[in-house]
Amino acid sequence: MKSCCALLLTLLPFTAFAYPIEVEKHLAGTGISFTTDDTAGDMGAITLRNDGPQAAQCTVEFRNGPEAPRVRRASVEPGKSATVLQRFNRDILKLRLKVTCEAS
Repeated sequence: MKSCCALLLTLLPFTAFAYPIEVEKHLAGTGISFTTDDTAGDMGAITLRNDGPQAAQCTVEFRNGPEAPRVRRASVEPGKSATVLQRFNRDILKLRLKVTCEAS
């Protein structure tokens, strides 16, 4: 029993940063796919990958509760990926992302 509790306590720091992430996407026919990541308790990230034939201009809006939304922009060439990060002043309880992409 003691070893089971010790194992659970050692795994605690790895699960402490987990928070839910919601993504609202408006991709306008581009070949953009994405993966989200909870890198730290106060930082969120999204990786955009362009599998389409044209470059895409993307805007990502990060929202974390009462803080003002933060907007980041990225240009993603065909066959490439771009990671967009945002750090907040408070720990994230639930991260909401709005991804808008247009072909350029």
